[in-house]
Amino acid sequence: MNDKTRCGWATHSDLEKEYHDTEWGVPNYDDRHLFEMLILEGAQAGLSWLTVLKKRESYREAFDNFDPEKIAQYDDSKRKELLSNPGIIRNRLKVDAAIQNAKAYLAITENHDHGSFSDYIWNFVDGKPIINEFEKMADVPAETEISKRMSKQLKKDGFKFVGPTICYAFMQAVGMVNDHTINCFRYEECKKLVD
Repeated sequence: MNDKTRCGWATHSDLEKEYHDTEWGVPNYDDRHLFEMLILEGAQAGLSWLTVLKKRESYREAFDNFDPEKIAQYDDSKRKELLSNPGIIRNRLKVDAAIQNAKAYLAITENHDHGSFSDYIWNFVDGKPIINEFEKMADVPAETEISKRMSKQLKKDGFKFVGPTICYAFMQAVGMVNDHTINCFRYEECKKLVD
């Protein structure tokens, strides 16, 4: 696992390496996974991604495996339970955002023209990943015009913790963009998933 060239951010821990090598940048069209990643990227705001990765399994347990229908029903007692759970990031605004985002997700999947959350999200890149060609991590932007547009629309549709930088990190995570640096062994592998 250690002899391969990876993106600079993914070289510090085995957990980051595994996530980078198996998931980051892989185009994903699964509604539940996309919802999970949107919640986790929002939870990460102001913290390291490693912090979130370490707590990911606890998040799945605490948030009913990211079932939007269950999360949308969370009441004050469930909120209190979540805010006392050391396995997740105990930030009231982020917990409230997860609940609100579940409601917004349901509104989109039940009432929106797109039908599925995947169709709604992937529509921002016309359904196909953007293949970038960055030589080093310093070249990778924190946000783009598309992530700004996505952020604006998500906010309009009731989502919270979805600023342009969070949206771009989400796009990278779920493979809407391939931002592996070109010297990274995953760059060509993820590119082949599109071609």
